[in-house]
Amino acid sequence: MLKSRKTRSEGQIQERTYSSSEVAEVAGVSLRQLQWWDERKVVSPRHEGHRRVYFPAEVIEITVIAELRRKGFSLQKIRRVLRFLQREMGRRLAEVLQASSQLHLVTDGKSIYLEDQHDRIIDILKNARQPMFVVCVSDQARRLNEAERKPARIEPGPPSRRAARVG
Repeated sequence: MLKSRKTRSEGQIQERTYSSSEVAEVAGVSLRQLQWWDERKVVSPRHEGHRRVYFPAEVIEITVIAELRRKGFSLQKIRRVLRFLQREMGRRLAEVLQASSQLHLVTDGKSIYLEDQHDRIIDILKNARQPMFVVCVSDQARRLNEAERKPARIEPGPPSRRAARVG
């Protein structure tokens, strides 16, 4: 028996979607890494045939995951951060995508904060008992928007052969 995937809300159906290649380029990860995260249910995109299709919120999650992995976070800690992000981002994703705020994820893997005020970020960092990592979620959204505006790369085809005239 096949398990059905979660259905997306009506609002998401109208959103722009991203291919695996686009997501890999924006997040700076390999296609294999995206596949692995999908297989482990870290981020589960919609599947259209054999293609993975990502919504903007999923792309932002992936860019944050990639940043945390580069900083040495374990998958277990990343899952905790993701649960928090999914809860909080549902409410604030629109303002992040419109770049109307500077939203920062501040975490040590256990404590997780999503802040938009610089003085509160500084207070968290000052009062931390262990190293804290900061990821600017707004920057991840901007990277996504910049990738959207770039023209598609046109791959050169094989050189055409012209028949040589004899004689």
